[in-house]
Amino acid sequence: MEERKYLTTWRKYIPVIRLHLKRSLNEDQSFKLNITDFESAGDRGKSGYTFSLAIENGKVTNNISGSAVARDLYEALKADDAINEMMRDKNIKISVGKSFVLSIKTTHISAFK
Repeated sequence: MEERKYLTTWRKYIPVIRLHLKRSLNEDQSFKLNITDFESAGDRGKSGYTFSLAIENGKVTNNISGSAVARDLYEALKADDAINEMMRDKNIKISVGKSFVLSIKTTHISAFK
């Protein structure tokens, strides 16, 4: 199993992700990632770098065990205090598609459960 290959790469993106995460409270956000950053960290070949990461109240709610890219992103997010604070009481969906665009959608968790 690959160990934390993409963590350093994601850490470089944390300031940008933090900004987009904050903005995603008002409208969905997306920005293009630099594919060479990820290819130099590890070759995903045909499987690519696509993933979907669902976070509710700071905890992952979908299975990302098969995606080192998604696991390492979550590690990098958890390590950032400001992002941890933003993840509280929210549903956040982060995804990367084939075009290498990272998308962030955020909704508040309803108090009426």
